[in-house]
Amino acid sequence: MYHARILITRRPSILEPEGRAVKHALANLGYDSVKEARMGKLADLTIDVKTKAEAERVATEAAEKLLANPVMEDFSVEVQAAEDVAA
Repeated sequence: MYHARILITRRPSILEPEGRAVKHALANLGYDSVKEARMGKLADLTIDVKTKAEAERVATEAAEKLLANPVMEDFSVEVQAAEDVAA
């Protein structure tokens, strides 16, 4: 059993209005040192397969086919054995 964490972010060339709103709100709270904010999505999957390589394949395919929009988003996948993940 494996735990996959998939981080999905907008490509740098894509405008990010949510990040712009967060940057503005942070400035209003006095965090003027924040010069850019970009928001993303996080997907956590528990995958019941025998090997880490197979879990990485399943997580990557899930991201490519469903979780990330390949035109606008990039993603990265991290896989760990489920017993190594803190509850």
